[in-house]
Amino acid sequence: MDKNLLTKLAVESKKASYSPYSNFKVGAALLTKDGKIFTGANIENAAYTPSNCAERTAVFKAVSEGYREFEAIAIAGGFSDETADYCYPCGVCRQVLNEFVNADEFIVLIAKTAEDFKEYKLSQLLPFGFGPNDLR
Repeated sequence: MDKNLLTKLAVESKKASYSPYSNFKVGAALLTKDGKIFTGANIENAAYTPSNCAERTAVFKAVSEGYREFEAIAIAGGFSDETADYCYPCGVCRQVLNEFVNADEFIVLIAKTAEDFKEYKLSQLLPFGFGPNDLR
């Protein structure tokens, strides 16, 4: 896995953000286990609650095209085109990711730039997550 490519695509995906209310742009790049990358950007709505995060946009694009196994995601966010501090996924996005991955193996890259990022396992960001195995 090329972590710098994944973080670069996350940073670039911020350009597709539709964020006229917060002006906070988030991009994500999701890597499938077979090497395909799906990107996403946050999409806001005047009513706020129908808004969608970049991470979920990427996941939903991938799942809607039949992909269900993922290796990693990179996330980058900030106001306009500025570099922000590290932008972590919200709880809803962590839960959506947990639906499709092994949280102890799935890699989450939190990027300021393509070269400056932190790496976590999803289980570190969502301890005691509730997933499909809890319903078996």
